[in-house]
Amino acid sequence: MPNIKSAIKRVEITKARTIRNASIKSAVKTAIRRYEEALAKADKEVAETALRNAMVAVDKAVTKGVLHKNAAARKKSRLTKRFNKIAG
Repeated sequence: MPNIKSAIKRVEITKARTIRNASIKSAVKTAIRRYEEALAKADKEVAETALRNAMVAVDKAVTKGVLHKNAAARKKSRLTKRFNKIAG
């Protein structure tokens, strides 16, 4: 544990940010999982809605600084590619 006041504050801030980042990452993973479940059922309308929700979650993660914009673009591209396979 640090002794210097500013270092103590940084540790506390890091803990808070780690919790926030974990929450945002979890939301992204959950949205993607729900999308994949919709794809498995081959229900186009549900999959389309889930895809939109997943993209929103990914974009929010970028806005919050949790994901890099290129990583988000890659995720969104892969999700869209999988949707286009079932959409025809």
